[in-house]
Parts: sequence; structure tokens; C-alpha cells
Amino acid sequence: MTAQTHTPVQAADAHSPNDLVEWLIPLYGPAAAEQCIEAASQAARRHGLPQPTDMPVDQAFNLMITYPDIIQRPGEAPLATLRDFIARNLGDAIAAVHLLPFYPHSSDEGFSVMDYRQVNPDFGDWDDIAALARDKPLMFDLVLNHASRKGLWFAHYLADADPGRDYFIETDPKTDLRAVVRPRATPLLAEVVTARGTKHLWATFSDDQIDLNFANPAVLSEFVDIVFEYVARGARLLRLDAVAFLWKEIGTPCIHLWQTHQVIKFMRALLERYAPGLQLITETNVPHAENISYLTDGNEAHVAYQFVLPPLVAHTLLHADATRLNGWAVSLPALPPGCHFLNFTASHDGIGLRSVESILDDDELATLVETTRERGGFVSTRGMPDGSTRPYELNVSYYDLLGEPGAIDSQTHIDRFVVSQAISMALAGIPALYFHSLVATHNDMDGVENSGHSRSINRRRYDASELGYQLSIESHHAKVLSRLKRLLAVRARQPAFHPDAAQQIVDLGPSLFAVQRTCKEQTLLAVHNVSAKSVKVPGNMLPEARVRRNVTAATEISGAQRSITIAPYEIAWISD
Repeated sequence: MTAQTHTPVQAADAHSPNDLVEWLIPLYGPAAAEQCIEAASQAARRHGLPQPTDMPVDQAFNLMITYPDIIQRPGEAPLATLRDFIARNLGDAIAAVHLLPFYPHSSDEGFSVMDYRQVNPDFGDWDDIAALARDKPLMFDLVLNHASRKGLWFAHYLADADPGRDYFIETDPKTDLRAVVRPRATPLLAEVVTARGTKHLWATFSDDQIDLNFANPAVLSEFVDIVFEYVARGARLLRLDAVAFLWKEIGTPCIHLWQTHQVIKFMRALLERYAPGLQLITETNVPHAENISYLTDGNEAHVAYQFVLPPLVAHTLLHADATRLNGWAVSLPALPPGCHFLNFTASHDGIGLRSVESILDDDELATLVETTRERGGFVSTRGMPDGSTRPYELNVSYYDLLGEPGAIDSQTHIDRFVVSQAISMALAGIPALYFHSLVATHNDMDGVENSGHSRSINRRRYDASELGYQLSIESHHAKVLSRLKRLLAVRARQPAFHPDAAQQIVDLGPSLFAVQRTCKEQTLLAVHNVSAKSVKVPGNMLPEARVRRNVTAATEISGAQRSITIAPYEIAWISD
């Protein structure tokens, strides 16, 4: 199938349609829309839906991001090893687990999926997933923009057979595609030889990841069935990977098209009927205003990644200056009820720079790039319409990025890193911590050398015995994990950290980042010193009370006290 150039049946409606089919009529027309809804109904029956998936999303809720084989023990399925590690070392500190793609794949560490309905036997099986799901709510990845060229769908496409014959997007290589927004510097079209001759297929991310054709309603129906199986298998959150690129229209940027938003709104409406309570999460590593467009209507994503935080928090701590962070945080809009940001500083991917292109100037971005390279990291680029490239992503361990050369694992390094994580915990939203942030992993240069990919620098796999030993001694791994677990435990007890609690940024000068969170039960001022110097905070800036409590230090502050001193890199969450 070629990329679509048709005129839509009608523009997307800003209001919620009363019936599921109404979401799809603008995309496919009435007859095909009805067929999709009937296919969804049949899929729901096959998978035993409707099924409630409610879970508490409150101040105790958070996510750990992890690969299924992040920790390994000889003779044991990695998924079973991971479950044991969580039980022994994390316990209640982690509320839910984002399990990165565990399906059979051909590249990109799981994101080039060959079979969406199977567990990679190298990791375990569906029984291992079920065991994890009994312990913690799970977030599954739905890799829906593209599929592996080594998968069955693509084999069918090559043979001109169903299903798969019309699952991919054929495009004439002479077509002017300069308007297309690119996340990579690789060619947009992949040349393949098929039973019908040589074809050129859309491949946004790599020539092993061939984009799927959602203009074909059969592709949407295929993914509805996959989603319903994931719900039946224990998914309570669903991450829509690279969803911004989902729909293609020649002559447009092919990102954030109204059809993409319409598909997501349909998915939410569908899940509200068949899996009420499931959280839909969009992953769109794009400029901030574009990113939040998936939340602001209130009937699309429940949660969106806060991509500004990783580079902006790093900039803040590297410069010991919260000015940019304060200015950005003040501008954050109030979100519709039930919609939240996913606040994180590191993930399986690198630190995306597109989100801060309008927040940091060129010199500040160049400094981030230079610092990354100085500290052993790499920088990937994306192609621009004029043929040039721009920095797109920093590939480095977040822990190492915040360490001064010559003072790695020092107390200052550890303190600075823990502050970075505390900031993401204090802001309105849901905190997400990467496995390698929890255990303060250094750059994995062996991983880069063995894989040939710079992203491997932040994807180390641990031997369970080795990591267990490190966490049993006074290592930097143990110190960081202990402090983060304590912060998470303290956070879970503060009603003011509920995702829906009000937020106000308080300007206490460039050395401090302070956010006041307020609910009926509590007012809390979360103060974070981003510098290596002590700073005094006037008493009249603290929550009004006869006695305040610094809940992170378990100490009391008299209401008559004229000022308090925030030590270098101190975290002071002060409650009324």
C-alpha cells in the first residue's frame, strides 16, 4: 500500500463520539469502521473481556523501567530472576514495573518485534509474566509504528500473501519526502525485493523496522486483538511506542497528524469499554508543546512521558543553576482530570534533546553535548530537511553524566545524582525510575563495543550474584539504592504528592529548585539544592504552621524560625 493522500471523510471531532464506530468513520468510512468494531467485539470475547484493570494511582504509585533480562542467573529464566530481585531488594518501594519488550525480536533490543503474541524464550514464558503480574502491576510495550522485517507479517508481504500483504507502506523513491520529520539520519525508505518486484518501504527508524500501514483498517484490528491479549495476560498500563509517527500523508511532516490522535482516542474509548482502569501512555520524544498535545484534550492518553526533565535536570545540576528549570516548570499547564505526566530522568533510550530545543539555547545544548562526550558518552543525530544533521540524543549513563571527572562515586557525586531523582519525584505526576538509576550503573563501554550500538552504554545486563554482592557492601550501588528507596517510602506517605495535588513553583533563587504541592490534607514545599553551596531560605517562604516537619530528615522546624539552611545538594521536603 502507498502512503495515503486521500481527503478525509471529515475532520476529527474535538468531542467524544457516543459510539466506538464514530471514532473510526473519519479514518476509514462507515463500512470499514463497522467491520473494525465487530472484529474488536469478537476479539474481546476471545480474550475474556470486559475485565476491570483498576489500580490505585496515588502518591505511592511509581514505575521501575527495566529490560526483562536486565539481571541474570545461570540456569534460570531472566524473568524469574528479575522477579526474585524485585522481591529481595525493592519490595514495596517500587509500585509497578514497566517491562520493556519481551517478545521475539530481530534488533533494537526488543523494539523490532517479530511476534507480538509470544514471549522470547530466552527470557522465559507467559507463566513468568503472569508471576510478575501477581506481584506488581505491569506496563507492556505496544510497538505499533513498525514491525521487524524478519517477522511473519513481513514474510507474508514479500510473498504477496495475507495477513501482511497490505500491512506496510510502499512509496515511490522519486517522491518528494523532504517535509517528513526525521528522528534518525538513516534513509527513510528501505529497498526490498518481493514477489511483485523491487519495492521501497517506509522505515522511520531503521531498515529492520518497517513502518506499519494504519491506513489499512486490518492493521488496526490486528493491534486491537494484540492489546486485548496483553490485558488478559496482565497488562495494567500500555505504552504506545513512537506513536507520534503512526500515520503517513505525503506532503505533510508525518508526525502528530490528526489521524494519529484519532487512533489513540479510539484506543482509549475502546479500553474504557473493555478494560476500564487501564492506563494508556504515549511515548513521543518531541518538543514539549507537541508532547503534551496527547494529554490536553482529556480523552486521549492518560499519561505522557515528560521528556523535558532528563536534559533539563542534567543542565540544572551541571551548571548549579535552576533558572531554566524554574522557568519551564512555571509554564506547565494544568492537565485534565485523570491525566498525568510520567516524570523520569533516564530510560532504556538516551537523553532526547528535541524536547528542550526551545528551552535551552544553542550554546547550552552544545555544552550538554560536550559534557556527555567528556564523560564517556556518545551523541546521535537526526537528519534535517536541508540535508544537515542536529544532535538528537545523548547516550550516557545518567549517573555518570552527573559525576565530575576524577571524583566518580564521591559523596558529592552521589548527592548530586540523588537530587536529580528527587526532583522527578516532587513534580506533579508519576515518577518512573530506570533500573540503572536505582543501582547507579556506570557507562557500559563493553556493551557498546560488543553490540556496536551507542545506546548500549546504558543497558548493561548484570549477573545476579555480582549485583547482589555489590548491594551487600558499602558500594556506591548500595548507597544510591538505599537513599532512593527511602525517598520513595517518604514520598508514598505524603498526600501532597498525589498526582492530582496542586503544584506551584516557588522561586528561591538559582541554587534551589522548589515546588509547593497542596491538597486538602497537606501543604508541602519540596526544596532541592542543585549547588555545592549552602543556601538560606526565609521562614516566611515555608508552609504556615506552628511546627513544620522536614519529612526527608525526620526533623521539626519551629514556626518562629526566621530561616533555615539548605546544605549542598540537600533534599528538604517541608510539610505543614
